[in-house]
Amino acid sequence: MIEAKNLTPQQVVRELDKYIVGQKEAKRSVAIALRNRWRRMNSGEEIREEIVPNNILLIGPTGVGKTEIARRLAKLAMAPFVKVEASKFTEVGYVGRDVESMIRDLTDLAVNMVKEEMQERVKEKAAELTEERILDILIPPVKKAGVGFSSDNNFKAEDANDAELNERTRERFREKLKNGDLDDREIEVELKSAQKGGMMQVFGPGGMEEMGVNLQDVLGNLGGKGKKSKRKLPIKEARELLIEEEAEKLIDHESAVQEALERVQKQGIVFIDEIDKIAEPSTGGGKSGPDVSRQGVQRDLLPIVEGSTVSTKHGIVKTDHILFIGSGAFHVSKPSDLIPELQGRFPIRVELNSLTEDDFFDILSKPKNALTKQYQAMLATEGVTITFTEEAIRELARIAALVNAQVENIGARRLHTIMSSLFDELLFAVPDDINSGEITIDPAYVEKQLAGLVKDKDLSHYIL
Repeated sequence: MIEAKNLTPQQVVRELDKYIVGQKEAKRSVAIALRNRWRRMNSGEEIREEIVPNNILLIGPTGVGKTEIARRLAKLAMAPFVKVEASKFTEVGYVGRDVESMIRDLTDLAVNMVKEEMQERVKEKAAELTEERILDILIPPVKKAGVGFSSDNNFKAEDANDAELNERTRERFREKLKNGDLDDREIEVELKSAQKGGMMQVFGPGGMEEMGVNLQDVLGNLGGKGKKSKRKLPIKEARELLIEEEAEKLIDHESAVQEALERVQKQGIVFIDEIDKIAEPSTGGGKSGPDVSRQGVQRDLLPIVEGSTVSTKHGIVKTDHILFIGSGAFHVSKPSDLIPELQGRFPIRVELNSLTEDDFFDILSKPKNALTKQYQAMLATEGVTITFTEEAIRELARIAALVNAQVENIGARRLHTIMSSLFDELLFAVPDDINSGEITIDPAYVEKQLAGLVKDKDLSHYIL
């Protein structure tokens, strides 16, 4: 994998090509947007704050890769990324989630991401401290000469021998620990209790329920902070938990939060799916029922996308340089049905193409995470080797395109149902009836397993 910071637009497209078939224009747009963030951060201080991200609106039917493009982009950028559905939000004053909650979710995710990175950096040190803790349980240390004794020199020679013997024993056990010889031995360890059930949600205007006010923090934890509990575990399990606990102690939580806030503000990506669901269709004859707050949600969303400050439990977040990627099918409404101000905040519009039979063939055979490879990997765990002929994959692609055309076009998601039906019998038979060997998936096998699905349109309609 190429280092994320140095990815050029062409390199981003090449990386996306490994997982997503077609949609060249969409890949180009997001690749340029990603590189522009690097360009902004490396530009002169006097102009840096003036360069705003070019938010993107992805337009296309379901299952063509809109969400996958955004998700893979975030992984490449190693940036905080959150996917939200616009239809889940309500206008301020209505019951439901407010739009600011997407920024709070993004910040929570960034804090966890930074803490995990910091813990990874101190893992070696945490492992050393954990080793000492386990040794202290197995072979408690004894006092050495000159430690903890008064000036009258009451320290005896046998005490020195005990200390030396203890040290030698500890070293032997240290070696056994490193070799894994003691992994199954049970020990009693004292671990921090996970604080559960102490969260008091405060409901009020502006989505205060998302602020997560912790009742235990307010009341000073009542029983004292960091309550511990004793557990009896095999050393192998205890080691993992203790390393995690020691790493948690070693990191600077304050600097982790500050770094996370900075990362959200400079590199955060918010993917707003189903943005077409909050557009007012130009034909419709007025507002009614649940549609009443659609325009209100758009107006609440506008300042977030435009650039404003949002209060989170970790601190204030400025949204000016967060990249927003909107996505929608727009088969009922059009992008022009969004309020003009919000339209202007998504200057780059990319129309994604519907998937063809050839696209389905490529999706099943080319990407690193192709469904054919996933099923091969799953059945390999049972000792069964699966081989697909090219003709079988072409037949699967033809069936997927046919069912989409006859019933409802759900894009590449159709392949999941097709493959699930194809392997249903085999997955049930393994490992009871079949526990080893090679199975070739050819057109005859595909025809046998999927004949009913294609012929029975009513059945196809329900298997979505």
